[in-house]
Amino acid sequence: MTVHGSFPGSRPRRLRVNPAMRRMVAETRLHPADLILPAFVREGISRPVPISAMPGVVQHTLDTLRKTAVEAASAGVSGIMLFGVPEEDKKDATGTAGTDPDGILQAGIRAVREEVGDDLIVMSDLCLDEFTDHGHCGVLDGQGRVDNDATLERYAEMAQVQADAGAHVVGPSGMMDGQVGVVRDALDTIGREDVSILAYTVKYSSAFYGPFREAVGSSLKGDRKTYQQDPANAREALRELALDLEEGADMVMVKPALPYLDILARIAAEVDVPVAAYQISGEYAMVEAAAEKGWIDRDAAILETLTGIRRAGANMILTYWATEVAEKL
Repeated sequence: MTVHGSFPGSRPRRLRVNPAMRRMVAETRLHPADLILPAFVREGISRPVPISAMPGVVQHTLDTLRKTAVEAASAGVSGIMLFGVPEEDKKDATGTAGTDPDGILQAGIRAVREEVGDDLIVMSDLCLDEFTDHGHCGVLDGQGRVDNDATLERYAEMAQVQADAGAHVVGPSGMMDGQVGVVRDALDTIGREDVSILAYTVKYSSAFYGPFREAVGSSLKGDRKTYQQDPANAREALRELALDLEEGADMVMVKPALPYLDILARIAAEVDVPVAAYQISGEYAMVEAAAEKGWIDRDAAILETLTGIRRAGANMILTYWATEVAEKL
């Protein structure tokens, strides 16, 4: 009883009285095993190249990629997602460098597997955008549109060379209709039933990809709105999910993460397979830029964003802070 009258005996603040109490009753916990590190490996460089829009992130040489993989594994990070950056003169209309067994992405996969073996799950981006001179995720038709079915044939080839290079997991990210089924068939055809598919099931056409395009040296002309999802749509994500699961996806992903936590929560509630979320370059850049200005507490903001993604239902989070956070956890 107070001078303002009575109120219920339950006081939620009792469970917030000190750090030990808050830790004990926490509903969501981050663990290094929840984290996957995206990394870029670039052809034709002798030292790492900083990415200006992503402070602390670089385009790696094969040697520095090996070192980065060892550091991630030692910190307890579960996986590394590799992106290849070819030399500019190796880009062409069909992205042939992406299916060259000796191409930079395949070289990166082999280097990491040689260095860490099975101590780190080696994942590879399965998409043509880094390797095409037009920067789109697929093959173009005579009118300059992305040809879905011709692109699927290229994805099948990519899946096979990435598996041969040693990828544990392939990540078809181009948002082509039917991509998961074609990739599964391609892998099974060469006896690689052991290679998993992390489907980029829900990938929105987002303004937050900007720094990534610097990271991969994108040659994009135009936009990707005809194949990536419209940010205004939610039900469409569930349709994509149903198709990917039917086609054989082992894991599914939502990308970006923070602007689409509602979608992530809906996907997580629908499935019985692991769910990933990708905290993308623009999300990273915003926190780093605001912290550099002194406007936010960098470390607290990083943990808060990752906890929010985990709380929304992600079993795995791709984040450029993976190793740093894993070491702190």
